Amino acid sequence: MITTVEISMYPFQEGYRELIQAFIQKLKEYDDLRVMPGPTSTVVVGEYERVMECIQEMFAWSYDEHGRSVFVTKFILDYNPE
Repeated sequence: MITTVEISMYPFQEGYRELIQAFIQKLKEYDDLRVMPGPTSTVVVGEYERVMECIQEMFAWSYDEHGRSVFVTKFILDYNPE
């Protein structure tokens, strides 16, 4: 099932723009997902299992690399923005 997730990241440190940009660049390394950055959030589209795996990996990576952040997400199941 195709799933669309909108993610906003709010790091708890100065230089937050660079941290957000690093997060988006890391997301773009997932070749099997479509990543569409926007001004206030990033949209990730792909198969449900893969999207969930990606989010889990990305949250862990972000914490390991940058420490605590707040992530606001919206999930839309069975939706593929074209």
